[in-house]
Amino acid sequence: MTTTPPARRNQSSSLRRALTVLEYVRDHAGRGRGVSLTQIADDLGVNKSTVLRLATPLIETDLLVRDRETGWFRLGHGTLRLGQSYLSSLDLRTAAAEPLRLLQHAVGETCHLVVHEPPDVVYIDKVENEASVRMASRIGSRVPAYRTAVGKAILAWQDEDAFQTVVAAGMPSVTQYTVTEPERLRVELDRIRRRGYAIDDRENEPEVRCVAAPVFDHTDTVVGALSVSGLTTRMTPARVREVGPMVVRTGLEISHVLGSARPLR
Repeated sequence: MTTTPPARRNQSSSLRRALTVLEYVRDHAGRGRGVSLTQIADDLGVNKSTVLRLATPLIETDLLVRDRETGWFRLGHGTLRLGQSYLSSLDLRTAAAEPLRLLQHAVGETCHLVVHEPPDVVYIDKVENEASVRMASRIGSRVPAYRTAVGKAILAWQDEDAFQTVVAAGMPSVTQYTVTEPERLRVELDRIRRRGYAIDDRENEPEVRCVAAPVFDHTDTVVGALSVSGLTTRMTPARVREVGPMVVRTGLEISHVLGSARPLR
């Protein structure tokens, strides 16, 4: 039987404990003030000397900084470099792939992911239920934002300029349910912000209802949206109310991967 050498086990244990110190400072340092050695030791249940030993390599790699005057600890600029490297390695489609697949499995309907290219949205991913009727959407296609749930989910968290860009491009009807009046759209966007998700009730395709929620990045900027779409025979108003919170939570999960600090619902 193969056993792990004691030295390697000790190194692994020390690494885990050092990361615990780093996480504690992250969660308790506050607005740059830092956290004291005594507080760390007391709350983690270890000796001050142990905290100092564990913190030494973190300070040497700029993950922690210790104030020369107060002796308090705070995060160092090395954590910023790590965060920037992590964020630069991400793209929306990659971050959303697994959450979108899980959502589709849970609801049994077609799920979409889009980005905003004013005044339209562009579909960048689609997870489809092979047993259901296929949606008309295609990856790479674009649709005016005003008449889709994903578009409205994005517009609800954008500024007045984005709204006026949509209005200036025109809001013609494509079904009898399409919202074509700017002020009616404005009221709907306010409702979306309060509710957390957007609804397309046969506004883009005559027999399709969609529920959508926004996706935010690490700066709390909306960078896209995801949706669940289905025929009205299955996506009844009652089903929409069930699916809405699920879409919102998935959007927040994707946002967290992108660095957003918005709380999960």
